[in-house]
Amino acid sequence: MTSMIDVVFLLLIFFMTTASFVKTERDLDSAIKVNENSTAQASDLEPAIVEIVAGGRGFVFRVGSRELVSEEELTNVLRAFPNKLDGAFVRVSDGAPFRMAAAAIQACKDADFVSVSYVPKD
Repeated sequence: MTSMIDVVFLLLIFFMTTASFVKTERDLDSAIKVNENSTAQASDLEPAIVEIVAGGRGFVFRVGSRELVSEEELTNVLRAFPNKLDGAFVRVSDGAPFRMAAAAIQACKDADFVSVSYVPKD
């Protein structure tokens, strides 16, 4: 009987010393804070995708839901993107003029994107 009590105390001491008394992860506060009043701008997680699609009077540049006609407008919009290291993608639909594809790639380079990828649109 005495040896059984010794074993129980040894087990009790073992479990008390190996138990974790820190907060579990689900009880910890998140380090990410969301600003509810933020304006709608390009997200840090979204890549810069420039599409060249058929618009009302020919082909236009599309970034998100914005349709742009000139290369200067496109460059100014692309400069607002915060994730320049992720690169940009230029998606061109069939029948689009080559000069627009080249202008979109140049606008991405002028906006200081590290890499620009050309992707044909299916």
